Amino acid sequence: MAQTPSNMLPLGTKAPDFLLPASNFNTNFNFEECKGHKGTLVMFICNHCPFVVHVIDEIVMIANDYRVQGIGVVAISSNDIINYPQDAPDKMADFALENKIEFPYLYDETQEVAKAYDAACTPDFYLFDSQDKLVYRGQMDDSRPANAIPVSGSDLRNAIDAVLYNRKIVEPQKPSIGCNIKWK
Repeated sequence: MAQTPSNMLPLGTKAPDFLLPASNFNTNFNFEECKGHKGTLVMFICNHCPFVVHVIDEIVMIANDYRVQGIGVVAISSNDIINYPQDAPDKMADFALENKIEFPYLYDETQEVAKAYDAACTPDFYLFDSQDKLVYRGQMDDSRPANAIPVSGSDLRNAIDAVLYNRKIVEPQKPSIGCNIKWK
């Protein structure tokens, strides 16, 4: 499996808007509808990536822990479904159901949203503050599928806590590592 790092979009970048269909809801969502009043976590994931599969339980726990505290959560899949049919919207809906994903899991068919966020891998995490400015981008934690480090979500949780409690986010921010986005 290829290990692709995040591109590390510049901090302070305003959240790019989108309007995408949700595989697990029968409607479209834009950024405004996904955002939380204290901040927003945008994730690029997919169904088949071993890096995503490795952390999906922690992703769901983070979403459940922080949505009630005012953090909006949304996941986006931008993979080419012609060459990777396991990432098609119907399979995304199944993946969401199997993993108890209760936040919007959106399909970016044109890949324009992934390009706007400069997303490179799955998983790729972007945390925006209440003003929709990027304050964190990078890894969830140091765990990877084969490195025997337990999944904790520590880097991402620390960043979200900093947003919630108006603290400085710890530097340096390490890029996420995962499978590359499957471009058309």
